[in-house]
Amino acid sequence: MKPDADLGAGSFADLALRPELVTVLTGLGYEEPTPIQREAIPPLLEGRDLVGQAATGTGKTAAFALPLLQRLPEGQRSKHPVALVLTPTRELAVQVAEAITRYGVALGARVLAVYGGQPITAQLRVLQKGVDVVVATPGRALDHLNRGSLKLDDLQVVVLDEADEMFDMGFADEIEAILGAVPSQRQTVLFSATMPPKIDRMSKRHLSNPVRIQIEREKAPAGEAPRVTQTGHLVLRANKPAALARILDMQQPSAAIVFCRTREEVDELTETLKARSYRAEPLHGGMSQEQRDRVMNRLRNGTADLLIATDVAARGLDVDHLTHVVNYNVPSAPESYVHRIGRVGRAGREGVAITLAEPRERRMLEAIERLTGQKIPLEKVPSRADLLASRLAVTRQALVEVLESGDVEGVRAMVEELSASFSPKQVALAATALAHRAAAPADEEDIPEVTSKPVRPVRDDLPRTSTKAERPARKASKAGTAKLYIGAGRATGVRPQDLVGAIAGESHLTGKDIGGIEITERFSLVEVPETEIDTVIKALRSSVIKGRKAIIRRDRDS
Repeated sequence: MKPDADLGAGSFADLALRPELVTVLTGLGYEEPTPIQREAIPPLLEGRDLVGQAATGTGKTAAFALPLLQRLPEGQRSKHPVALVLTPTRELAVQVAEAITRYGVALGARVLAVYGGQPITAQLRVLQKGVDVVVATPGRALDHLNRGSLKLDDLQVVVLDEADEMFDMGFADEIEAILGAVPSQRQTVLFSATMPPKIDRMSKRHLSNPVRIQIEREKAPAGEAPRVTQTGHLVLRANKPAALARILDMQQPSAAIVFCRTREEVDELTETLKARSYRAEPLHGGMSQEQRDRVMNRLRNGTADLLIATDVAARGLDVDHLTHVVNYNVPSAPESYVHRIGRVGRAGREGVAITLAEPRERRMLEAIERLTGQKIPLEKVPSRADLLASRLAVTRQALVEVLESGDVEGVRAMVEELSASFSPKQVALAATALAHRAAAPADEEDIPEVTSKPVRPVRDDLPRTSTKAERPARKASKAGTAKLYIGAGRATGVRPQDLVGAIAGESHLTGKDIGGIEITERFSLVEVPETEIDTVIKALRSSVIKGRKAIIRRDRDS
């Protein structure tokens, strides 16, 4: 797994990097920088602040990691870090820390990943011993700052990686607090796949005359198909597992990520696919870090080829041999779709992005099309006849490979014995039929075709449901939403951003999906989509808000 495996044209030696760094990159097989690396590394080496907009998989980890490693002094170093990198999730924190460690091995770089879900005592020991670079999630970084265990006196660089995702997960206040605590004379670097107004406003407050770089996703030359082939299928909810299995059978992915909305859906779909003999593994926030590591190792070493995951758990994961991304549900935020499909179609390889949409989700597909400027063609789910034809082709290819290899000695005597009673053609027909039947269960049924009438476009200029700290008590929920009762209010110091962060961090919802918030002295009410309230309740019951567990249920008056 290489966060920066997509390295494009040019030469790292031409970027004025330290010889030790160039030697390590050469040893890793990195010969040419990607566009974001070519554009970002020179100004960062000059000490300029920078705002970079680039999609996942463009090589941005090395774009900021190499310049900050360049700053490490030779000889004895301070115990306090010279660089702080903030990431939205623990998985991405671990990946970025691994990448920086790998790039800085010749410099003896001391790198620490700091995130929740890990014993803080172990982190305290390493911080006390001394580190050069800290890669952290915002909540845990702020925790260490408040404890006094993260000293920023010698800090020279702050990097915000996946800034839009951190804001969507409700970390805006934590980021503001951290940036307010770092030395004023520092270099600030911000990377984001999308650049909404809130990110732009923050960059104007905290960055000084930054260089702005925007790397567009590479377009296919005229007459060539794009590297990521995007398709959609309209499917009724009850038929989704069968439709997914049918599509996977047809596509035969080498490695695929299937995105689900909730932990429960991940677990259920994983078991369903395993029952169909797929090598599927789950990945979600309810798993321990040790469990997640085991799953990723299985995917990397080829003992699993399907990763069934939630957005939060899979954020930042990068798999070199990934060929397919499947949206089991249409992402609620179009930006999430961009993040997901950015994981395939890299370094000249072809990739496939497949979306299963219920009829009611057509509008969400259209919103994605407007954001990406690309049409997502809707195709029929493969029929039973399509599947049987595909399996027959697989059987034929397997027979060809055996015939070409000549590895038939083990069955020669049996075939010669059968040939005494049947013609060679009859024996071949019977053997092929048996092989084909083994790969083609007789209980496959056709999946009903779903049609959907065209819907009117969603107006982009209409305001989304606002999030407010105070509302008149017990207002009726808006159509399509329900109120979540959370047994924590002003008395425990709960703020709107705490509630948004908890919901976004534990479920598939983003800040954009959350409606009005009412905070009273003893409890809080939060509007969430009616269809998602039960899964949100399940996700929050195992979490803490402001350091304590709270009663979570549907509001009885809504």
